[in-house]
Amino acid sequence: MNLERELQKRSGSVCELSGVTENLKIYEVPKSPGTGLDAHILISQTCIEQIEDADKVDPNHWRCLNDSMWSEVPAVQVMAWRMLNRLRAESWPQDLLDMMYLDDDTLAWAKATGDGDDDNDTIKHIDANGAVLQAGDSVVLIKDLNVKGANFTAKRGTAVRNISLVHDNPEHIEGRVSGQHIVILTKYVKKS
Repeated sequence: MNLERELQKRSGSVCELSGVTENLKIYEVPKSPGTGLDAHILISQTCIEQIEDADKVDPNHWRCLNDSMWSEVPAVQVMAWRMLNRLRAESWPQDLLDMMYLDDDTLAWAKATGDGDDDNDTIKHIDANGAVLQAGDSVVLIKDLNVKGANFTAKRGTAVRNISLVHDNPEHIEGRVSGQHIVILTKYVKKS
């Protein structure tokens, strides 16, 4: 049996990443420790183009990974993990990565191309003093802030505990002040 027929049988003749049935191609997963069927997946031409050309990536196309990341095929898991890492600037891929489990060998294969290692793309929330803020930190306001829509002023020196980060904007955090859940600019807080 040739490779293409084996992949069609394994996948049910659908793209193993997106689930579409048209324009399917054999794709060799880079840096595979194995050969043959274990090193290949059957995916659509659209998926191949977006994997190979970062300028063509459409984040909404990859929402299909919500299903394919649960595949039992290691090569599919590896490509799902790599694409989720490339898209982690969006908020939803990080949520999927947090749920995804790869055994040690499969994770080593997934990381072999360097996907997931580049911290330059990750959004960092920095306070007024240059300290990196993390979800759950406590901060103190360094300026009186007029809270729009809530008709009160958050006073300088007010502690905001257990903050959450706005994933797509490094200048915003969220927290509770005077019982109100508000968005605060990071330049007006210092980590405590």
